[in-house]
Amino acid sequence: MRVTVITLFPEMFRAITESGITRRAIEQGLMELSFLNPRDFTQDKHQTVDDRPYGGGPGMVMRVEPLADALAAACVQMKAARKDVQVIYLSPQGQSLTKAVVSTVSDNANVVLIAGRYEGIDERFIDAHVDEEISIGDYVLSGGELPAMVLLDALIRKIPGALGDRQSAEQDSFEQGLLDCPHYTRPEEVAGQRVPEVLMSGDHKRIENWRLQQSLGRTWKRRPDLIGAINLSPAQQKLLDLYIREQALPGNDN
Repeated sequence: MRVTVITLFPEMFRAITESGITRRAIEQGLMELSFLNPRDFTQDKHQTVDDRPYGGGPGMVMRVEPLADALAAACVQMKAARKDVQVIYLSPQGQSLTKAVVSTVSDNANVVLIAGRYEGIDERFIDAHVDEEISIGDYVLSGGELPAMVLLDALIRKIPGALGDRQSAEQDSFEQGLLDCPHYTRPEEVAGQRVPEVLMSGDHKRIENWRLQQSLGRTWKRRPDLIGAINLSPAQQKLLDLYIREQALPGNDN
């Protein structure tokens, strides 16, 4: 997968390129990640990428030409025709970033992410060049760089070989439509709280059922909208029903 980010602040992406799982995946060539700065595609000595909005109002708006020229350069860099490149603008007006959206984006071999700044970018660039707008939440940030990093991290996790253990990705929250189960590590007791006995039993079938039940129960409690969207099997429904009955017992406030 090849991804180019068009951004005024490529240095911000060191968090992705120099740290953790994402760094290793990039070093291993699992994702080809590059950056283009619109300032490098301006024609004036001040490298102007923005201007005042028509109609007045606060802030500045990113201009069409530097962005369009940067996008054209990205396609050349990828050795791909424009029709074979998915162009995504990170924007509060976009659709919410979900597991399904990440999966759809990951199906593309060539992706360009547009990280806007200021009051946004000229609508004519969006109309002419953007295939999809994506938002990471109903709030406004200073620019599209942080949302782009969130999307990049989610994409990299889906690439085979990016995680040390394939099951790490399979057991992530939302991968099966459920939230993840609780996890524990040593020591066995912390401040009077002990690791659930089943996890130390060595009985893999019991452990698997316990983890599934906890995922079902946690999703039922915290995200009932997700449970409502899943067609539970009879076995899953039985585990969830047992969890709900246990939660109703006196003294159980977990």
